[in-house]
Amino acid sequence: MGHSLAGHARYLFLSTRPLHILAFLTPLIVIYEVGSILFLSGVSSGIDVSARRLLRVFFEHFGAFSLHLPGITLATVLVIWHTLEKDRWKISWQVLIGMLAEAIAWTLPLLVLGLLFSSHAGRGLNESGLLAMDGGVGVLSWQARLTLSIGAGIYEELLFRLIAIAALHSVLVDLLRLPNRVGYCLAAILASAAFATYHDIWTPGGVNWGLAAYCMVAGLYLSGVFIFRGFGLAVAVHALYDVVALVVIPTSNADG
Repeated sequence: MGHSLAGHARYLFLSTRPLHILAFLTPLIVIYEVGSILFLSGVSSGIDVSARRLLRVFFEHFGAFSLHLPGITLATVLVIWHTLEKDRWKISWQVLIGMLAEAIAWTLPLLVLGLLFSSHAGRGLNESGLLAMDGGVGVLSWQARLTLSIGAGIYEELLFRLIAIAALHSVLVDLLRLPNRVGYCLAAILASAAFATYHDIWTPGGVNWGLAAYCMVAGLYLSGVFIFRGFGLAVAVHALYDVVALVVIPTSNADG
């Protein structure tokens, strides 16, 4: 019993450490960057994950231009973080497998939330994906939609969780001297509100409040995963949700 608890505690710790996050996310980063070349470069030049475009524009203001710079930067940050923490350069495959299983488990409630929303709003789950992008997905191949789904998981979580929550928490706790828990709660709420407004909640008649509420709740859910279980799992949950909503369901409907 004691050995089992020790193993569980080790998993909970290592799954939030930068080296295991990097190992876990590297296949997703590679799939997105390669997929963007193979399946997105030949379609409308306006089609891309909006968060990645925003990050790329940020780098361009400092004279750095590369389509792949956001992904390279993310990997570099994780390596630097690992080096500063002076953790061991050793990866446990059991931890990575556990992270995949846990990500699937955390995705299920989000899918239920999406189904409840789509049932209430009269929209399909594939119209409720947590994907904000430049351009439409309706005419894209499944490979392109898969690429975009993975990119949304990586770069939206990078922007709205890793960067936004960390920055807001630093201001609220370090500068304004709020309690740590209050800082995290407020940071999650503010980041989730930004996450909601960043998505396609606008209609000719104004705000689609049902969709806005859904994106807000989904943003809070992902913020909770990020705060309590780390960046790697938040990315995987977001990406898995979008893969189901934008690839699996449309493909199944087409086959049917």
